[in-house]
Amino acid sequence: MAPEYAIDGLFSMKSDVFSFGVLILEIVTGKKNRGFHHPDHDLNLLGHAWNLWTEGNPMGLLDASLVILNSESEVLRCIHVGLLCVQQRPEDRPTMSNVLLMLDIEHPVVFQPKQPGFYSERSLIDMATSSSTGNKPPTSNEISVTLLQGR
Repeated sequence: MAPEYAIDGLFSMKSDVFSFGVLILEIVTGKKNRGFHHPDHDLNLLGHAWNLWTEGNPMGLLDASLVILNSESEVLRCIHVGLLCVQQRPEDRPTMSNVLLMLDIEHPVVFQPKQPGFYSERSLIDMATSSSTGNKPPTSNEISVTLLQGR
């Protein structure tokens, strides 16, 4: 869900672009954004992808079960476009028609992505998880009750 929709209830065509970017990154990694876990940090999938991108290791995102035969450049293009789609500010995201052009091998991707929206570590949810459910993912009711009890 795009940050501007989740926070302010604002929906636009760029909200769909954000969701499409999440979907691209989920396909490349073979993991869902929701519930993503990495042993080295508490970042979500978007934060993890951004870290690997800025460290110069975007191929570290690739799901090990995906076979790459002479298509590393296509995978990199997908990661690049996915990160462009999930940028924090809607005006920085491409339009869907530009996304389709960038995914076409004939058109180069010239823009560099900026930090994604919801690039965050899970802290509030993790606190609710560990205090109320003992390492099981909490239900929305458990999160609400835990958060209300903390006030």
